[in-house]
Amino acid sequence: MSETLNRNTYLSKNTGDFPEKAHILEVDFEKVDDLRYGTNPHQTAALYKPAGKNAVIGDMVVLKTGKSGLSQTNLEDISYSLNIVKFFDVPACACMKHVNPSGAACACPGDTLKDIYIKARDCDARAAFGSVIAFNTKVDADTAREIMTSFVECVVAPDFEPEAVAIFSDPEAKLNKHVRILKCGDLSLLPKYVGDDVTGYRTLKMLADGCVVIADPLLTHVRSVDDIKPAVADSKALGHVESEIRATPEQLADLLVAWYVNISVRSNGVVIVKNGGTLSVGTGEQDRVGAIEQAVTKFNEKYGGKESIKGAVMASDGFFPFYDGVEVAAKAGVTAIIAPSGSIKDADVIKRANELGVALYHAPERVFSHH
Repeated sequence: MSETLNRNTYLSKNTGDFPEKAHILEVDFEKVDDLRYGTNPHQTAALYKPAGKNAVIGDMVVLKTGKSGLSQTNLEDISYSLNIVKFFDVPACACMKHVNPSGAACACPGDTLKDIYIKARDCDARAAFGSVIAFNTKVDADTAREIMTSFVECVVAPDFEPEAVAIFSDPEAKLNKHVRILKCGDLSLLPKYVGDDVTGYRTLKMLADGCVVIADPLLTHVRSVDDIKPAVADSKALGHVESEIRATPEQLADLLVAWYVNISVRSNGVVIVKNGGTLSVGTGEQDRVGAIEQAVTKFNEKYGGKESIKGAVMASDGFFPFYDGVEVAAKAGVTAIIAPSGSIKDADVIKRANELGVALYHAPERVFSHH
């Protein structure tokens, strides 16, 4: 029988003393459950939800338990993966590992959900081992069978076909017998765009001395490809400079995918996308060129020539201080880029992109994710 998380579904070894209720930001929170552990096994933790609120994650229904309960790391990966797939009106999948997407994809014409999952997984199949997988649509039996061919921690989606649940619950399964199957709430309840109601969604960051930073959630102004504008800039040396190259409609759609995925990538982050799926993700670098180099190197070393970056697009979560980042991307085969403006060298970057035949678009905001 299905049970919700707040019925103590899981046996927990947690020995922390966590209260049943908490009052934060003028909101009452009630404890859902003690967690298996926090970020590491020696850290205790508990999950809370806003009292009386229908929580997309806090009220997840457990369709199949694993060997042991959820950890804080599981829940964070669930949260960040859902934070990607929530943006898409077409079926989408994100594979999350250590609060970074190892891969993500959305449907292109003719794609099955299994196809979408394979695109997301095989962006970096090695990193996807032991990942959390999220979907924004009902998971079918064919997709479930494919998921069971490799080890994953959790699968979360708004719904599952009964046959899919049976496949996940197969007592004869060897590789993935302890996979956790979780039915989340309505993803449309999650805020996505600047201007959405963020009541109850402010973020808390505890600092080393016990101080707390309270912030609005990271949302975007980009609602569609219409919000992606060709780059323009002015400088004393170059005057008014505009991007002269235009992306194809397919590339514009991929730029939107790359931007939405990049919102949940640890900064400095870049995302390379082609045909609705990530080819590579560069994350956590201290310099932007390093993030691009990381993404290109990962692709070349891990993809094994199954695909080509040629004609792919790239999103950068911050501006290019110099044009060297665009040069590295163009050399790899990227032909369209979206990034915020804000560099004193914006005009130089646009001029160089034009020389390289790269369509450069400016996003209306920076999307650093400093998690």
